[in-house]
Amino acid sequence: MLLLIQYTLIFASVLLLVALGGCFAEHSGVINLGLEGIMVIGALGGALMMRYAPDSMGAFGLIICVLLAAIAFGVAYSSLLGVACINFKANQTIVGTAMNMLGTAAATVIVKAINTATNPNDVSSTIQYVDEKKQFIVNIGDFEFNWFMAVAVIGLVVAYITLYKTKFGLRLMACGEHPQAADSVGINVYKMRWAGVLISGVFGGLGGICYILSGVSEWKFENGVAGFGFLALAVMIFGQWKPTRIAMAAVIFGFFRALSNVYFGFEFLVSLNIPGSIYNMLPYIICLIVLAFTSKKSRAPKAEGIPYDKGQR
Repeated sequence: MLLLIQYTLIFASVLLLVALGGCFAEHSGVINLGLEGIMVIGALGGALMMRYAPDSMGAFGLIICVLLAAIAFGVAYSSLLGVACINFKANQTIVGTAMNMLGTAAATVIVKAINTATNPNDVSSTIQYVDEKKQFIVNIGDFEFNWFMAVAVIGLVVAYITLYKTKFGLRLMACGEHPQAADSVGINVYKMRWAGVLISGVFGGLGGICYILSGVSEWKFENGVAGFGFLALAVMIFGQWKPTRIAMAAVIFGFFRALSNVYFGFEFLVSLNIPGSIYNMLPYIICLIVLAFTSKKSRAPKAEGIPYDKGQR
């Protein structure tokens, strides 16, 4: 049971971080379907930092540098969405889909090039971080506390305060609801949408490095992030674009994802003789069922997905 709680919390942390990123982007009026690609690139940045960080850095320094590297890579990659969709008014769905494919492909090529340069016989897209991963874990009895659990909670608090208690957050949401009205009172809609997209890059990058550190001690980047970016979008929709509801949805979906890792530890589940692949599919099946029954009541920001034209009123 303790292992189930542990995996539920870490997977919920991933979903919460990425869904909060999507929440900021969509509240600004931009649909960020490229969260999957942003996760992969953010994970790449954090993994490269773990690989090349000097031993003298120490545990605290390593954690901070890995987080900053993941954020930097995530923000840089999310800027592609900003340029295409905000400046050039491209179709946001198509751009997001392209970013997902490009992210995995680019990360694979980069890691293979690095590995080949180090060892000509190594053509894999794998980065190992066995010792570095241990710095992110604190053993509390039999429970492994991962620092990303704390990062997710801090991210939730910051997101809630920013959206509902600050002038910036209220202006951001105004740009996602009625950008023409926001512009009429002096709010720069383009800048606010850029802010929303870049903030989604921050959370997406953090979610990516959190995902690859959640279980294994190495990651093959050609595998991507197993659809977690899209699962986070489902969490965001189920949570009605509200941080607190998103957190609850993340725990629910994280629980079903955790079952695929620990179901063999429960005798009554083993006795059902359900193939392990079914448990791997479970979070995505639940996602489809939940969205089928709740999507009609979803209230997305009214102007999301609509390119802003300053000349229109």
